[in-house]
Amino acid sequence: QVCLITGAGSGLGRLFALEFARRRALLVLWDINTQSNEETAGMVRHIYRDLEAADAAALQAGNGEEEILPHCNLQVFTYTCDVGKRENVYLTAERVRKEVGEVSVLVNNAGVVSGHHLLECPDELIERTMMVNCHAHFWTTKAFLPTMLEINHGHIVTVASSLGLFSTAGVEDYCASKFGVVGFHESLSHELKAAEKDGIKTTLVCPYLVDTGMFRGCRIRKEIEPFLPPLKPDYCVKQAMKAILTDQPMICTPRLMYIVTFMKSILPFEAVVCMYRFLGADKCMYPFIAQRKQATNNNEAKNGI
Repeated sequence: QVCLITGAGSGLGRLFALEFARRRALLVLWDINTQSNEETAGMVRHIYRDLEAADAAALQAGNGEEEILPHCNLQVFTYTCDVGKRENVYLTAERVRKEVGEVSVLVNNAGVVSGHHLLECPDELIERTMMVNCHAHFWTTKAFLPTMLEINHGHIVTVASSLGLFSTAGVEDYCASKFGVVGFHESLSHELKAAEKDGIKTTLVCPYLVDTGMFRGCRIRKEIEPFLPPLKPDYCVKQAMKAILTDQPMICTPRLMYIVTFMKSILPFEAVVCMYRFLGADKCMYPFIAQRKQATNNNEAKNGI
């Protein structure tokens, strides 16, 4: 099937591409960074070559009697696309339809973080966070959902965050964008159910802090940290893939996130505050923000700004 992944040039997007490649998907990779996107494509092609070699070996060993999965469609296509720009999304989607075909699996993964306290965050960075992390899901879904509806087949994967289920201090724009995309995904899922389009599946992916460098420096209480360390990216993607392949509507990793979400739903706000303080989650982003600020200041000094 044709699988399109946004933000495929690095992090979870790259790992999703490799996992889908191992399952013989025809891949369409979108990223704003052309070079990193091509690097991901190179990794995918290496996996395809290994699959073709394994097929050839199995065919030879079976003297042609064993049925081998066809590999003529093992291809990867790359497109440079800024998903935060609506026109760019629609134009690139049209190119995909003409050059590749209709998309069966849409993985909305692209995401950014500003790393500033609200009053210190430039307005354009807030807008950028909302456009990439939330608005882009509207544009990509509107681009590819109509055909899915016509044939009643497809799968829409929304890579959100645990910060789309419960929030923390210092990353208001990021939390707002992830809360927004969780709401979008849930509403879309209900709309598909109401239309009785059971052939179109949806999966919401809400991981805890993933060790991709996106939130480098984020720390919870040191006594709690050994029990709740940052997730390894490989583990996060493998768990998400299990959910996608089994049509699971939602996956939170680790499972403790289900409990935290449930507690937040039933406890009074002040009790939630106490829980956050006990875990050290109330100010967990402050070290990350301080690091980003220091890095920005160093760059400004180096560039003479």
